[in-house]
Amino acid sequence: MRAGAVEVACMDEMPKILIVDDEERQRKTLCIALRLDGFDVECAGSAQDALQILEHGPYDLAIVDLMMPGVNGLDLARQVQRLFPQVKVVLTSAYHLSERQLVRAGCGAVGFVPKPYRMSELVAFLKSKTSCALA
Repeated sequence: MRAGAVEVACMDEMPKILIVDDEERQRKTLCIALRLDGFDVECAGSAQDALQILEHGPYDLAIVDLMMPGVNGLDLARQVQRLFPQVKVVLTSAYHLSERQLVRAGCGAVGFVPKPYRMSELVAFLKSKTSCALA
């Protein structure tokens, strides 16, 4: 595992992922695709919805869209880091962010995945953030 990578403990359950994206079509498509790949997935359409969902259950990862109205992805990542430190945040956007920019943003994100998604690459990336061997 490379330096700085985060590992999610593998238990009897699949890693639980929260997808946060204000674009309903993007959110639903990603939710379905990740479920088909064996992930336990919930979805939220806003930062406020995401924080309410996170209060009601343990989550391992949150995939957060960078550009959302109201509270943007960077601000949400900071809130998640402060309120739910066990949840690892992966930012996503059509706008590219480098690892250096993520570090400078101080948002606690463990990575960035650009849109549009290449599902095989996204799934491989998410699996690399967990210690579970998903089929």
